This record gives sequence, C-alpha cells and structure tokens, in this order.
Amino acid sequence: MGLVLAALVIGSLYTVKALFLLVAAVAVGIGVTELVRAFATRGIHVPLVPVLGGLAAMMAGAYWGGPAYLVGAFAVTLFALLAWRMIRKNAGTEHASDGYVRDASASVLIAAYPAFLAGFVGLLLEPPDGAHRVVIFVAVTVASDIGGYAAGVLFGRHKMAPEISPKKTWEGFAGSALACVLVGAWLVSWLLSGAIWQGALLGAVIVVFATAGDLVESVIKRDLQLKDLGRLLPGHGGMMDRLDSLVVTLIPAWVLLELFIPR
Repeated sequence: MGLVLAALVIGSLYTVKALFLLVAAVAVGIGVTELVRAFATRGIHVPLVPVLGGLAAMMAGAYWGGPAYLVGAFAVTLFALLAWRMIRKNAGTEHASDGYVRDASASVLIAAYPAFLAGFVGLLLEPPDGAHRVVIFVAVTVASDIGGYAAGVLFGRHKMAPEISPKKTWEGFAGSALACVLVGAWLVSWLLSGAIWQGALLGAVIVVFATAGDLVESVIKRDLQLKDLGRLLPGHGGMMDRLDSLVVTLIPAWVLLELFIPR
C-alpha cells in the first residue's frame, strides 16, 4: 500500500503539478470526511459540505494566490461553518442553539486540522522546484514513521506517552530522528543543492512535528473511543491515519525550505 501511494505521489508530481494538488485535495478530503463521521459517533455534528468547500478553496488559493489567499479562505471557511451550524439544527434537537458551541468548536478544529494545514501543500508546490520540495517533505516525514517503527520494534523499552499511544517509545523516537536527519540531509543536498546541515536541521525539526501529529491524532481517537478513523487503506486504517503527521509537518517544511533555498 505504501508503494502504491508513493507511485501516485511521484507520478502526479512530475507530470502536471496541479494534478498532484488534486490528488492531495482528494486525500485530505477523505481524511476530513473520516473525521466528521468519527465525531458523529459521539454526537458531535460537523457540516461536511462547507468544510470540504473551504479545503478546496484553501489549497487552490495557496497554490495560485499565495499565503494571503490561504489565510483569507480559512477565515471565510470559519465564518461559513459558524453560520451554517447556526441556521441548521441537528436531528432530535428542539432549537438550532442546542449543542451549538460543541459542534462549532469541532467544526473549527477540523477546519484548522487538517484542512488549513493541508493548504500549505499549495505553497510548497508553487515554486519552479516545488515538486522536489514536496518529495523532500513527504520522504522525510515518512522516514519518521519507518525509522520509529524499526527502532521501536527492535529496541523499544521506555514508553513515551503510555496513556496516549502505548506503542510509542523513546527508542522509537530516536530511530525516527536518525532517519529524518539522514534523509533530510541527503535529499536537500541532492534535489535542491542545499547544504547538508540544512537538510539535517529540516529533518530534526520535522521529526518533532511528525511525532506531535501522531500523538494528536491518537488523543482524538482515544477520546472518540476508536482504534482507527477509517478502513480505506488495508494495514493502515483510514486516510487520516496516514495523513496525521504529514499535515502537521507541512508548515515547518515550507518555512525552512523558503529560508534555506531562495527562489
């Protein structure tokens, strides 16, 4: 499954860049849908249509308009969600105000995570060397998962956050860090002609954000009493179970590559 996803990413990136943006939007849209359905199992209702519309606007706005359009689309999405929920009451409730704060808060959460964070794909992809930048961001983040899994299985002894993610260990985190630093140093120097230390620093930052992203999704699933957010990907769970660390590492990847590799 990992190879299939990698082929889809590489194939779309190096043919028509906008095609990759579409692939990313569909993937994140599926993840958003999984989150909305997961929240509904606990009686939390998030309007799916405006969230998906906002996601599309943010990703397209970032790619064709830049950071200002991304922020503007996010602001409009937030207002649309608040207004949508205000005029539509949930089934079984007497008034539209019943559960408004709960539902509106969850809607804002999903609009920010993962929708707004995913908008940074457009910013990362937009430069002439954007395909290389996206490959670096994806590869370094995936290296965190692979390195952490391998080190955790072989050497894992000390639990990092047993109440949140029982399988995550400090030894696994060390493996993630080593893998991210090595892959970052290699790819930044090879694909973007950057300094090795720049790629290593990128990897060191990404491993922190990727681990935090994993833990955030684990907290959400634990609160919702779910093992996975979906069953779309055999052996991986739902789409959001694969995107949890990727959407979180987008911002530091974009910021650091903008600083290190001027256009």
